Amino acid sequence: MNKQGRGKGKKDSVIMNEAIRANELRVISDTKGQLGILSKAEALQLAEEEGADLVLMSPDAKPPVAKIMDYGKYKYQQEKKKKEARKNQKKIDVKEVKFSCKIAQNDIDYKVKHAREFLDKGKHVKLRVFLRGREMATPQLGVEVLNNIWPLLEDVATLEKPPVQEGRYISMYVVPKNEHKKN
Repeated sequence: MNKQGRGKGKKDSVIMNEAIRANELRVISDTKGQLGILSKAEALQLAEEEGADLVLMSPDAKPPVAKIMDYGKYKYQQEKKKKEARKNQKKIDVKEVKFSCKIAQNDIDYKVKHAREFLDKGKHVKLRVFLRGREMATPQLGVEVLNNIWPLLEDVATLEKPPVQEGRYISMYVVPKNEHKKN
């Protein structure tokens, strides 16, 4: 049985065994279910008999709730669940396509072709217009460029975030259309 109070790191700030300050506890056991309200000494004795730890689960309750369990096994299972959740996460690739306010139509077509390729591969695309020097005084020019680009991508993309100024950039975020939304 683990006699320590709090864990080593900041992440593991679990109050258990002798570190529990409350005199009366509502005790739950992994094996026997609800045991009712017991004194701290009785609860610690029951935990010791089971060869487990007394872990404070809800310190703000009246009376505080403690559980008799194998804390090492519990912590191991929590870590296992976290790893499984991380493994099942889908990583999203975001590609960025940059434009300028004074861009020619053939350059727009060329860059839109690349954006369409990224969207076809299932990647998210961030379209950005960089504002240079005096262009900062008229950010609506950058918004116009992005508004002219959007109809060229509309058939393969969904607009996630409309044109917004972010410092020296005007940004627009598009994602590929889902197959479910086409039907």
